[in-house]
Amino acid sequence: MAIPEMQSSAALSLLILLLPILLYISYHLGGTLTKKKPTTHGLKSHPLLGHLPAFLRNRHRFLDWSTELIVASPDQRMGFWIPGMRTGIVTANPADVDHVLRANFANYPKGEHATSMLRDFLGRGLFNSDGDQWLWQRKNASLQFTSRSLRRFVVDVVQAEVANRLLPLLRRNNAAGGGEAGVAVLDLQDVLERFAFDTICMVAFGHDPGCLADGGTLDEASSDFMHTFGEAQDLIVGRFLEPIEVSWKVKKWLNVGTERRLKKAIADVHAFAMDIVRARRRSASVDARDDVLSRFVASDDAHSDDEALRDIVLSFLIAGRETTSSALTWFFWLVSSRPDVVARIADEVRAARESAGTRAGEPFGFDALRGLHYLHAALTESMRLYPPVPIDSQSCAADDTLPDGTHVGAGWSVTYSAYAMGRLAAIWGEDCAEYRPERWLGEDGAFRPESPFRYTVFHAGPRMCLGKEMAYVQMKSIVASVLEEFVVDVKKKDAAGGVPEPEHVLSVTLRMKGGLPVQVRRRVVHGGAE
Repeated sequence: MAIPEMQSSAALSLLILLLPILLYISYHLGGTLTKKKPTTHGLKSHPLLGHLPAFLRNRHRFLDWSTELIVASPDQRMGFWIPGMRTGIVTANPADVDHVLRANFANYPKGEHATSMLRDFLGRGLFNSDGDQWLWQRKNASLQFTSRSLRRFVVDVVQAEVANRLLPLLRRNNAAGGGEAGVAVLDLQDVLERFAFDTICMVAFGHDPGCLADGGTLDEASSDFMHTFGEAQDLIVGRFLEPIEVSWKVKKWLNVGTERRLKKAIADVHAFAMDIVRARRRSASVDARDDVLSRFVASDDAHSDDEALRDIVLSFLIAGRETTSSALTWFFWLVSSRPDVVARIADEVRAARESAGTRAGEPFGFDALRGLHYLHAALTESMRLYPPVPIDSQSCAADDTLPDGTHVGAGWSVTYSAYAMGRLAAIWGEDCAEYRPERWLGEDGAFRPESPFRYTVFHAGPRMCLGKEMAYVQMKSIVASVLEEFVVDVKKKDAAGGVPEPEHVLSVTLRMKGGLPVQVRRRVVHGGAE
């Protein structure tokens, strides 16, 4: 065959392969070009391509890129349109957040676009549903989360994980290093993720995966479900970052690449969860159990078929798997260079011990944890700068207007960025980049909460996080117990001996790239170890 004929044949083959994508883009582009599009201060929009070139250049650093644009914008938001993908805005404007999450809540559901991308994995669970289906799950979950028995159960689960697994692990690590700094190094992010997965599995469906084993060991054999769940979660998030939306659908149809891996991971997760649901259905002791799954099974509601219960459980796993571990990883990194904050936390914990008449190493009760105001402020301030869920999106159902008159079109995505909001001087003052727990304390030293529409870490409005109180119980239990007994030294140092800001990985949560390597050593008081 002549060279020109070969080239022509190759071009034809390529055209056939690209035809579905080209038709998809053409179909969506026709409507996009005739509709009103959002603009962004300082961001160039290209004919036909919109903001696609900028998105491709900055996809790997989307959080920092969008934050830079938002901080520089007088409107505290950025707009975008990309042919074949979505049109919408990313905002850090508290007035926008209040409008979307409360004032006009009914017009901003999750939307079919987002829920369809997650449905393979999360089905129609609490975090992937709208309308009556969401309302039923929300009401039932809210009822359960306000019960004292569930609160006691959560405290008991967390205390057991701290006392029997976390603290023994840190003590073993300290002994392995001979108590000398720089010898035994531990990835604290991995440890915290294992802790969180154990506790959320116990709370959600009464199953203990044992990712941290009794006596303080890391049980890899028991961590298969955690790793498979994490793989499915990361791969499903990858769909949202595809430059051309149809590409993941093509890969799914062909069953290749990441979609092939995702299909296998989802099948394994669903089978595991469904086995637990069916076993709980058959259990004669379901009424005597305190986990969330058992409570839903006992409710005997018409909505509660096996698949619906599976989706509910997976939603809670998503909510609790990495949120507290992400928050704590960034917290321990922040305080590693702030001995003054660590000292104040240690003093507060010591005072709480004296007031309650308990000794170091004993579990903290719910009331004792609630009284740790400075620790509460230190954690809240850490999440202001490094929110576990840095962005969240809704979909605009019908044409709307934001409080300042900005048009929002039907079908647009509206994303609010807790990460960008934490870096806005208009909200937090000129010292917004500083880690300063005192900004959350009143003159009497008591914690002062902020409007959830300015501090969106736990979301706001009708979708406000139900597990907020339980998250603080877990985080405060861990920090108080660890800092009471140990000094945590971060091992990532720069040439000057400082602790540089780690890179982050954007998944469902804000994870730390490469983990958080630390060395723990026993805290020394009055010339000797406690």
